[in-house]
Amino acid sequence: MTQESGISFASYGKDFQEKIVQGLLTDRMWAEQMAEVIDTRFFDLKYLRFLADRYFTYHQKYKDFPTLPLLVSIIRDDLKTGNDVILRDQIVEYLQRIRHNPNMGDLEYVKDKALDFCRKQAFRGALEEAVDLIQVDKFDSVMDLMRNALSVGTTPSVGHDFFEDMDSRFVRTNRSPIPTGIAQIDAKDILNGGLGKGEIGVITAPTGVGKSHMLVNLGCAALRAGFNVIHYTFELTETGTGLRYDSNLCQIPSNEVQDRKDEVIEYYKERGEGLGRLMIKEYPTGTATVQTLRSHIEKLSLKGFIPHVLIIDYADIMRSSRQYDSMRHELKKVYEDLRNLAMEKSMPIWTASQSNRDSANADIVGLESMSESYGKAQVADVVISISRKPAEKSEGFGRLYIAKNRAGRDGIVFPVKLNTAMSRFSILENSEEMSLMDAKKKNEGDLKQLLQQKWKQVSKVEVQSKEEVKDTEGES
Repeated sequence: MTQESGISFASYGKDFQEKIVQGLLTDRMWAEQMAEVIDTRFFDLKYLRFLADRYFTYHQKYKDFPTLPLLVSIIRDDLKTGNDVILRDQIVEYLQRIRHNPNMGDLEYVKDKALDFCRKQAFRGALEEAVDLIQVDKFDSVMDLMRNALSVGTTPSVGHDFFEDMDSRFVRTNRSPIPTGIAQIDAKDILNGGLGKGEIGVITAPTGVGKSHMLVNLGCAALRAGFNVIHYTFELTETGTGLRYDSNLCQIPSNEVQDRKDEVIEYYKERGEGLGRLMIKEYPTGTATVQTLRSHIEKLSLKGFIPHVLIIDYADIMRSSRQYDSMRHELKKVYEDLRNLAMEKSMPIWTASQSNRDSANADIVGLESMSESYGKAQVADVVISISRKPAEKSEGFGRLYIAKNRAGRDGIVFPVKLNTAMSRFSILENSEEMSLMDAKKKNEGDLKQLLQQKWKQVSKVEVQSKEEVKDTEGES
């Protein structure tokens, strides 16, 4: 594209231009769109033009974008033999500044404005070229030119051509699943290794049943497998959540962790090298949007922390990016935004959802019990419910129900052992999976058996009381 004199980002100012480059470095999908329309001469600041030029030159040659460390290496080599000390110092200062002080809050606005500016310049250039084509009666070429001008800067992929791209359907895709740590659920015919990139998993249960503990259990499983985890908490504190992770990893009851600090430190010294990294971030209830999380993830990536899985405790109490008249529409919007985030960052997301009041006494919690919005279930790839009746709570038992599963089988119930003191979940040994109907029948049988046991106990007490009364009367 030919750039006319005077057409640049200069009118937007230095801060705006720096954020454009920052967006290119942190959002590859957006950079793909910009690659079709941007002219690096739009940057009137030399050090930003230099960075952008190297960034897109690499992309043009290798069909991919360089990581920040690689880009730094490329720039270092290019400037090694030059004498432009000022340019080198400006680039170093800028990269250090965005790494330590990202200030990502308004980046989405900058991306939208920059892409719009570049697309307008691309269309303007096409119009000027069209005038020349009209002069020589090349009207068909004008039509093609304008169609191309309208399409540049949009989503890069044009879709799957069913017949032309047939071979791609027979290439086994790599989901790169992250395990749940529960072997029966990670089985090939169920989750096939765990939750995959771009997928959303939801744990649903009534209040107080153990959703937050389950999310910690999932986070610990990912850490043990060597993956980096970000755990967002909107109810518990960062340190309180951290203690639950200590408890699960070190197998120490949560109320004893602080008193057994030396054991915890010793555990991480001996086995910590095999674990992934964990970041825990707290936001007040109802304040964080998905964009808030996106900005935080980008901030961490600039500091060298690349997450592999997100744990969100929990999405139902996040703030929607758009206001609606009804709560269910706002909740669905939150889950749709999470889906976009999972796909954009190519990572799985586990979160939790409150089930309705009636589910507290249900044998199995199904999709219909997800409170406020059934739309949450529509967005999710995997929904696992937890059910525990009061009698089961005291004994530490419950049921996991695979309510929805796009990766494999669903409608399966597993009897589970819950250790909430250590945020640990495990399928009962020697137990078999059950269908929903079998589980309900078993629950009815267990209830009858429990009632019979209670009746026998009551009857035994009554007989003993009568015998004691007779003995007393005999003595009299």
